[in-house]
Amino acid sequence: MNKTKLSLAAVLALVLVLGLSASSWARMGMGGGCGPEALNLTPEQAGKLFDLKEKFHNDTASLRKQMWIKRAELGALWRAEKPDQAKIEATQKELNALRDQMQSKATAMRLEARKIAPDVPFGRGMGMGHRGMGMGPGMGPGGGPGPGPGPGPGAKGM
Repeated sequence: MNKTKLSLAAVLALVLVLGLSASSWARMGMGGGCGPEALNLTPEQAGKLFDLKEKFHNDTASLRKQMWIKRAELGALWRAEKPDQAKIEATQKELNALRDQMQSKATAMRLEARKIAPDVPFGRGMGMGHRGMGMGPGMGPGGGPGPGPGPGPGAKGM
């Protein structure tokens, strides 16, 4: 019974961590389906936004990897027979700092996107998704197979 409660707590904590950190992976786009034509972009704007998205993806690869590793560390801490609160909190703070860095980079990218396409509403959760420009929930918080642009838990073919 105690192990079941611990496992449930670990799963709930992991879901919470992934849910919160997924917001940091939000990209420029609303993600899922409509392409540049639905956003009324010129071919030049579409090309520049694609390049911007690719640059962001490449520039944040190391940060995404660090977040991935930190989530695994946090999960292992939660799965310990006797979870160490201090270690869990310290690891969570490290993960939050990485998430904050990702948010900062995403904000800078969205501001750059507005310079390219001022009429497109690039706000929180809007912009270019992992597979390109589009509308819908996309790969941002809670939408898609993993947490953001990098392959997340359960991601297929990325």
